Amino acid sequence: MNFDFTEDQHEIKRTARELLAKRSGLEQVREAAEAEAYDESLFTELRELGWSGIAIDEQYGGAGLGVVELMILCEELGYALAASPFLANALGGLMIEHCGSDEQRAKWLPGIASGEATATVTIADGGSGEVVADADGAAVIVLVEGNEATLVARADAQVEPLATIDPTRRYARVTASGGEPLSGDVASALAAAEVALSAEMVGIAQRTMEMAIEYAKERKQFDTPIGAFQAVSHRCAQMLLETEGARSATYFGGWAADADRSQLAFASAIAKAAASEAALSVTASSIQIHGGIGFTWEADVHWFFKRAQLDAAMLGGASEHRARVTQLTAASLAAAGAS
Repeated sequence: MNFDFTEDQHEIKRTARELLAKRSGLEQVREAAEAEAYDESLFTELRELGWSGIAIDEQYGGAGLGVVELMILCEELGYALAASPFLANALGGLMIEHCGSDEQRAKWLPGIASGEATATVTIADGGSGEVVADADGAAVIVLVEGNEATLVARADAQVEPLATIDPTRRYARVTASGGEPLSGDVASALAAAEVALSAEMVGIAQRTMEMAIEYAKERKQFDTPIGAFQAVSHRCAQMLLETEGARSATYFGGWAADADRSQLAFASAIAKAAASEAALSVTASSIQIHGGIGFTWEADVHWFFKRAQLDAAMLGGASEHRARVTQLTAASLAAAGAS
């Protein structure tokens, strides 16, 4: 059995890597972060390629592909640390696509697919989301509370821009009352969104691991590359272990979202827990390997560390998803015992 991507999926990955290397290098990331503004031309190019609607049905102007293809793009965008509203828009689109009514899909998905009217999603408490990615520029916000979700137009919500540790992405505090309920399977839609978010963190972990290894080859102490020292080489090996573990879990989640939704809840919880932990651990280890320069403003690795902090907390942290894995496993064992 072939577990690899298809040729078309490999082409999406190659195209994304090449485009983002040219259009979203670390110099452009730094410029966007320091200007506190996105490179709108980058998002325009992503839109023109049809990527903003890659997982949205063709009848709403999307490409009609799946979560796996979206996952591939999110991993590459994380690898490049692209400063754009792509991720939030994709997650909001997944929620509306998978659990919205026909009327809600027809109203919102064409704009989300084209990128002209973006969306976002957040875990809310009493109608309030504390740190919501790209809410200020979104046309519609999806608030998820437990197993219920509400769709709120940006004009009907109070949105307060929020400064965070991560200057490469815009965040806001959102408060809303009312709105339209999403009546479909909220849990499955949210699980698919968690897989896409996990993929971005896999890309972040991969890039920072590569940066650390490259530095360890170049930086010398006592005329010896620091990568030759056991403590450094062991840390690099651990970074690889964590990154590949998160990638495997995330790819399993993408497969489950498209091929076997009966496993999606379990797979997405594992993916989000593994990717959150890997992103936090690998970016921190990369800074350690870079030494004192790693967290200076002139270095680049700290941008990834900062993005990882927000991504890891978005849609629930690792501990919450580990607890969900435990609950799902216990329920499955109980059901098997009862039968």
